[in-house]
Amino acid sequence: MSAPSGETQFDIIVLGAGPAGAAAAHVAASRGLRVALVDKARFPRDKLCGGGFTGRSYLYFTEIFGEEIPARLIETKTAVEFHADGQPLGLLPQIPPMHLTMRVDLDAEMQRRALAAGARDFSGCRVSQIDTASPALVLADGRRLSARVLIGADGVNSQVAKALFGRSYDRAQIGFGLEVEATPGPDNAAAPLRIDFGAADWGYGWHFPKRESSTIGIGGVLSRNADMKASMAAYLYRLGRDPALPCKGHHLPFGEVRKTPGRRAVLLAGDAAGLVDPITGEGIAYAMKSGQLAALAAAEALAEGAPASALRRYRKALRPVHRAMRQARAIRVLLFSRLFRPAFIAAFRGSGRLRHLYMRLLAGEIEYGDMARATLRRLPGFLLRGLQMGDSGRVGDKRS
Repeated sequence: MSAPSGETQFDIIVLGAGPAGAAAAHVAASRGLRVALVDKARFPRDKLCGGGFTGRSYLYFTEIFGEEIPARLIETKTAVEFHADGQPLGLLPQIPPMHLTMRVDLDAEMQRRALAAGARDFSGCRVSQIDTASPALVLADGRRLSARVLIGADGVNSQVAKALFGRSYDRAQIGFGLEVEATPGPDNAAAPLRIDFGAADWGYGWHFPKRESSTIGIGGVLSRNADMKASMAAYLYRLGRDPALPCKGHHLPFGEVRKTPGRRAVLLAGDAAGLVDPITGEGIAYAMKSGQLAALAAAEALAEGAPASALRRYRKALRPVHRAMRQARAIRVLLFSRLFRPAFIAAFRGSGRLRHLYMRLLAGEIEYGDMARATLRRLPGFLLRGLQMGDSGRVGDKRS
């Protein structure tokens, strides 16, 4: 890799200034490290995302930035209604607080905090080359940035992941989402969140009513949804919205976790590491947490003069998150597979405890281990009921 003029040395380069990258840059810069925060966009910028800011996200934001998220950035809901295949499953009127945000504002706030902590701003800079051995980046204008550790927090289409492994994601496993920002309904202020299981195959639909818009979307495993646009139109129609509303799409690492999130002194965080909830598709919480853990692992490795040990340290720190992902994938089979799904939905409809567990999980009050134990205790009943319902589908992430 050639070295154009204008080379700049850093301790850590963070590529991507979304929640994962901003968290990583803030943590590293706060520890006195020289940090470059690089992003192709200038902030504020739009970001396709439902904007669900869970209780877990709230906790992580406070932990990383040292104070609670500003109230101006969130709206709080305390009720949710569930549906499956167009049929109501129940309304939960008193759930743990669930927050909604607009990513254009949230991401700009986190990037601002990272820069205030001392990270150097390279927003609006496209990357033309990545050298994972040095590591280093060459920007489109010819400047070369080098560092002792590189953190790739550049999303599902990660350039860093592609440079390391030849591709950003596995198309057979990747998820896909479609979303619209529709005009707010007249009752948005009081309206509950809405979750629709079955709006997409191996996925769900959502309606998040906010003050200034209604965020409506569907998401599911891409390989199982031959015509996602038709599913989205049907969902909009079900909600009483114009099925022809223009929508935007994006890939989503829907539980496709990278077991090895990097190589030596190059780490992957957030969507680039596949750290998106396999059931809900929520990625902000684990993006922030993984960014924090990547920065801490890098700082420890640099303090000992062994940047190549960053990945080993990071993998160890990520074990609880990876364990949660595995547990979520086990539950996902019950929720989405053709064999178990009818029985699970029937149990979900009839069990207020199961619904409350789900919401406590989103709120960060319990972890997937707690949910897995509560759910798997019901496994024999799910299996028996599924067989009684006459469903002959196969179980498994790939074929059922």
